[in-house]
Amino acid sequence: MQLDRRSFLFGGTAVVVLGAAAALFRPLGPGHAAEGTFEVSFTEDQWRAKLPPDVFEVLRHEATEVPGSSPLLEEHRAGTFNCAGCALALFDSKTKYESGTGWPSFYQPLDNAVGETTDNTLGMTRTEVHCRRCGGHLGHVFNDGPQPTGLRYCMNGLALTFTPA
Repeated sequence: MQLDRRSFLFGGTAVVVLGAAAALFRPLGPGHAAEGTFEVSFTEDQWRAKLPPDVFEVLRHEATEVPGSSPLLEEHRAGTFNCAGCALALFDSKTKYESGTGWPSFYQPLDNAVGETTDNTLGMTRTEVHCRRCGGHLGHVFNDGPQPTGLRYCMNGLALTFTPA
């Protein structure tokens, strides 16, 4: 097999793209949930025993679910979206909207429901959103949402449960 410039560049580009995709959809390892003291606190092993594996990876290791995979995208009833780790009410269904991103999106959390930290992963600076009671990773907030806030809380459906009104 002969290695020419085109094959080398194509192969190198493929490796970079695959590596970036793997980084986007993989857990970041232990200890990546929001740091600090929270009202609801468990050890890593206790969280692992309490949560399904995919929910554990999102909430405790900041994994990202595959876009378009959450059943909560189709949830349009009145009610609240709650933390899958500690059941704290996070978002009123009245603030949910269709962002077209593939993740449940809201323009405003409930009062005293979420915290925010700076996330510098993936070579960019974003604002990570976590549950203020247990520190579980929920998703990110962006400033391209609808009025009245102009914000888009782009949440992992695996990090949420829904309670009908």
